[in-house]
Amino acid sequence: MKAGRSSVPPSSSFLCHMASHSNEYQGSNMHHSGSSSSMTAEEASRGVAVEKLETMKKWGLNTYKCTKQMISERFGRGSRTVDLELEAQIEVLRDTKKKYENVLRLARALTNHFYNMVQTQHALGDTFADLSQKSPELRDEFGYNAETQKLLCKNGETLLGAVNFFVSSINTLVNKTMEDTLMTIKMYENARLEFDAYRSDLEELSLGPKDAVAMARIDAAQQLYQVQKDKYEHLRSDVIIKLKFLEENKVKVMHKQLLLFHNAISAYFAGNQQQLEQTLKQFNIKLRPPGADKPSWLEEQ
Repeated sequence: MKAGRSSVPPSSSFLCHMASHSNEYQGSNMHHSGSSSSMTAEEASRGVAVEKLETMKKWGLNTYKCTKQMISERFGRGSRTVDLELEAQIEVLRDTKKKYENVLRLARALTNHFYNMVQTQHALGDTFADLSQKSPELRDEFGYNAETQKLLCKNGETLLGAVNFFVSSINTLVNKTMEDTLMTIKMYENARLEFDAYRSDLEELSLGPKDAVAMARIDAAQQLYQVQKDKYEHLRSDVIIKLKFLEENKVKVMHKQLLLFHNAISAYFAGNQQQLEQTLKQFNIKLRPPGADKPSWLEEQ
């Protein structure tokens, strides 16, 4: 049996004692095993550092190429890949989103103003009811007005439920559905810039000398160009599909919401309580019980 070996594994405290107090054990197989583990950990750490450095190098090179391409396009010196039909659709989406954001802003303002009016009607009805009890000579007059304000308040709460449902649906369409498509478009536009940057790089190299070193660089540039081309075409396809589904979804959602908004507003101002309540049932809208803190007493089923 070799020195330093034992048929029973030594405890960790004993190993620490040997490492700190005995030079004899420094030449043992156990010490070599520890050194080997240490070297392995060091090599692994060095490998991670090299990998990170390589990643940073690639990122820096990519950023340089894209910045160069962007500046060239801005000053009219570089060419860019253009899909006129797709870019027109993207521009229409951005314009539509701005207009829908304005509808959302106005609808929210209407909800807040109307909520304040309903709260005022509620307070006024309570005041009329109290005066009806305390003013015998005007009991009937105050009583009629109290009942009218309570009815208006009830109908107002019903209308608030419909308008809040409208606001919630438009908000989802604008800030989730449209925004998701615009995020994909942003990725597509970045991929387009990268694709053109690597395409320009390949074109420049192709115009240069054709010696062995140059040909190796051209081959490497060709591979990178192909990677960027595949990425660009994949994202372009994603954008086309998302725009198509977004348009279909937008029409479907807005058809329902505009019908709801029209029917609810019309019924309220016509004083048709039955039609107003029927509108909420038609669109599966349920009012929260009175006493909710927020102006929205809406709960979608």
